[in-house]
Amino acid sequence: MARTVASAFRQFARDYVDLNPEDVSGARRSRDWLVKIIESFPSKYKGFPIIYKEESPVLMGSFARSTKIRTLDDVDLIIVFSAQGSTYTESSDKIEVHVPESAPQLRRLCDDGVLNSRRVLNLLKAFLSEVPQYDNSEIHRSQEAVTLHLSSYDWNFDIVPAFITKPRVDGRTYYVIPDGRGAWKFTDPRIDAKRATDTNQRHDGRVLGLIRLLKYWNRRCAVPAISSYLLENMAISFFEKKRVIGSVGEALRDLFTFISTAVYSPCPDPKGIQGNLNNLDDDVRDKVHSAAASASKQATAALYAEAKGDHEIAIEAWKRIFGSEFPGYG
Repeated sequence: MARTVASAFRQFARDYVDLNPEDVSGARRSRDWLVKIIESFPSKYKGFPIIYKEESPVLMGSFARSTKIRTLDDVDLIIVFSAQGSTYTESSDKIEVHVPESAPQLRRLCDDGVLNSRRVLNLLKAFLSEVPQYDNSEIHRSQEAVTLHLSSYDWNFDIVPAFITKPRVDGRTYYVIPDGRGAWKFTDPRIDAKRATDTNQRHDGRVLGLIRLLKYWNRRCAVPAISSYLLENMAISFFEKKRVIGSVGEALRDLFTFISTAVYSPCPDPKGIQGNLNNLDDDVRDKVHSAAASASKQATAALYAEAKGDHEIAIEAWKRIFGSEFPGYG
């Protein structure tokens, strides 16, 4: 229960939206221990590829960017391996990594000198299965990662093997990760992380919390939920262009209004790799538009009631937007 809109949002974020601080601490500790275990493999096992510790690990995903909402279900990280003189070639749909004979650990994972990303994933999976502490854990290979589900925790670890390129003509470096088909592709989570951090800092540390509230709304909405990554990029695009964002309620109202129209527009990949992130079909766009426009209208009513000093009516309006877990008045 809450007597003011501001206190209602604080309670809601603390109890239902933001990750439990104990889970965050536990996930970070278990992640750091997992990294140490993987980094020990090359010295323990002759056939395991050398890890490029100057770049590894790379934290990625919404957990690393502090935009993840409850319940914590996965933690993503990149383990960067030493390329040992390997080179790569690009085509329209894939990247091939060519390994010299002077790199025996990688060469044994090749098909005619071309590194097979599935074989790299299978090797990582096999060695993780040998760790005694993971005896009761589920370990399987997905398209781009090895997923480790520890029996003692609620969350998974998605472990992505990668290499880092040398600087290209524009000075940029990229991570080369599995593409799910045996070849490789580019990514760069540093761009996403910097963009989120810079935008959050420019608005006095308020943006990440607003993104988490938006993601909660997206998840509980009766319309098809759009991907968390797409929604986050749309929201950051909105905040990048704002000079001030007002109260939580004002920011959410404006954000809902923005989403209701932005869902029809391209959303460029900030990494410059994937092109347009918004590949929703027309039916989904229409439904998201309607839901966001409705939320904006209800948020406007809530703000009007709050401005008149009627926090009870305002809280009930926000409750209609966010659902039964939003605190009631009292």
